[in-house]
Amino acid sequence: MTKKRRKLSKAAALTYDPQKDNAPKIVANGSGDIADKIIAAAREHNIPIEKNHDIVEVLVQLNIGEEVPAELYQAIAEILSFIYQMEDK
Repeated sequence: MTKKRRKLSKAAALTYDPQKDNAPKIVANGSGDIADKIIAAAREHNIPIEKNHDIVEVLVQLNIGEEVPAELYQAIAEILSFIYQMEDK
């Protein structure tokens, strides 16, 4: 009998203050149980969640406090723009 493996979840949380930050920064990241806790905390605090496998693969490799790499600026900017538009409604 083979066991069905559950896909390992991954998550990253960002912060960005355009007044003081050069780029968005990692405030939390991880996989498995840590990712599940990050996602649960976001839901609990009504923080929008964006599912993007390609981006999270890069973000989970960064250290807490590290800025998002330049190659992700465009993708992150689009996500933040969408979130800001949702908050304005």
